[in-house]
Amino acid sequence: MLAKRIIPCLDVDNGRVVKGIKFKELRDAGDPVELAAMYNEQGADELTFLDIGASYKSREIMIDVVERVSREVFIPFTVGGGIREVADMRRILKAGADKVAVCSAAIKNPNLLTEGAKIFGSQCIVLSIDAKRHSDKWHAYLNGGRIDTGIDAVEWAKKGEELGAGEILLNSMDMDGMKQGYDLQLNSTVSSLVNIPVIASGGAGTLNQMFEAISKGKADAVLLASLLHYGEYTVKDIKGYLKTKGVCVR
Repeated sequence: MLAKRIIPCLDVDNGRVVKGIKFKELRDAGDPVELAAMYNEQGADELTFLDIGASYKSREIMIDVVERVSREVFIPFTVGGGIREVADMRRILKAGADKVAVCSAAIKNPNLLTEGAKIFGSQCIVLSIDAKRHSDKWHAYLNGGRIDTGIDAVEWAKKGEELGAGEILLNSMDMDGMKQGYDLQLNSTVSSLVNIPVIASGGAGTLNQMFEAISKGKADAVLLASLLHYGEYTVKDIKGYLKTKGVCVR
């Protein structure tokens, strides 16, 4: 059985880690380099760094921050935000990232997933999907959750796998920052239809909700932000709890 992964997420805007609710009301959560070093020390399995303003503000990703963070972590490190072409992927991987996450650019140019997978390998390409519920479906959103594409997020996940993505980062806009639990239906629906790992993102509030994301939501990994940033739990706390529930963790 593959071990389930615990992945802290650093949402960065203007060089600082921020956290919001439903992609809004952002508040400061600290320095990305310091937090990255702390999570590496705590035993996180991976780290995800998202430059949340990059797509919307057409701002190039902060390569210097990526380089500084990569010097502090010795675990797989995913970087996303403002990646529009293969050249951007190359620069980020050269700066020290192990994987790149693409969201808006992949919707606008699906071939980006195929090109990236061909050059760097599928294991490097993460399709990030910002999904919001609309009746009995979920729509994929662009530009940090600002634009509804009308695209079925579940179908897009399946298509993303076919195009070459090696992993799905599934962000529930409805649950983001709410601490009411992950969108279990969204996660289990996508997980049952793709053959690549799905990372549950958005909504962690308790240790049991993380267990449910894995047991009911069928997620391969859970992404966490505010619970860790503000010291409510450590990675060790989470792994210890999941072990008591019979979950295989590293």
